[in-house]
Amino acid sequence: MTNKDAIKIFEDKKVRTVWDDEQEKWFISIIDVIEILTNSDRPRKYWSDLKAKLKKEGSELSENIGQLKIKSTDGKFYKTDVADTEQLFRLVQSIPSPKAEPFKLWLAQVAAERLDEMQDPELTIDRALEQYLKLGYSENWINQRLKSIEIRKELTDEWKKRGLKEGLQFATLTDIITKAWADKTTKEYKVLKGLKKENLRDNMTNTELILNMLAEASTKDISQATEPKTFEESKKVAKRGGNVASVARKELEAQTGKKVVTSLNAKSTLQLKNEKKK
Repeated sequence: MTNKDAIKIFEDKKVRTVWDDEQEKWFISIIDVIEILTNSDRPRKYWSDLKAKLKKEGSELSENIGQLKIKSTDGKFYKTDVADTEQLFRLVQSIPSPKAEPFKLWLAQVAAERLDEMQDPELTIDRALEQYLKLGYSENWINQRLKSIEIRKELTDEWKKRGLKEGLQFATLTDIITKAWADKTTKEYKVLKGLKKENLRDNMTNTELILNMLAEASTKDISQATEPKTFEESKKVAKRGGNVASVARKELEAQTGKKVVTSLNAKSTLQLKNEKKK
């Protein structure tokens, strides 16, 4: 099974999804859907109660739900209950919500879009652009963000080539790169920006994104040049790659007298942008 993680947007809310190449199906995080439909601050408890209710009623739906490892807000992968689009259509019927019908329409669109993207991969980029625009990001920032996704994939492809594992090893190497260039671990960086569930890269400024890209691109290039054989060797490569961007960050800070790594996040940046318009 070849799985590809993706984030979809429903009414400005993120929904974690996984595309299974072999089954040609989307699998979608049930917890994310329940949180959207119910506005519950305890979606896991809601889902647990709903599963028990469905089982009591003799429904086979809850028994057929599977689990996949999906990336969480801490950058690690955890087993998460997921459903394909057909199962979700049935599940939504069991959740009283004014958003149920709009969500079903959105779900049908997601399924149709994937078929289009398989014919024309450029549509994937176009739709990502559209989603970021809906969230209020500038086109300049979006271009940087899309480029950062490309560079990140090149790096993870290089890690896979070296036999490294997704999940803990990828998260550890990412943490080393971030600590090297930003002088903060990923967790410390998110705390600085006041983030919880939000994606760190989605809350970086243009300059932060550029330096993060430099760090990851440098790590990939150094890895290709040195061909590390073990995880420990890749950790050293990650630090070297991050240090390349660290030199650039310190030089920029010396020239401008301003810190590059700041508490600015997407919410505060977009708020400042709206205030300037007024």
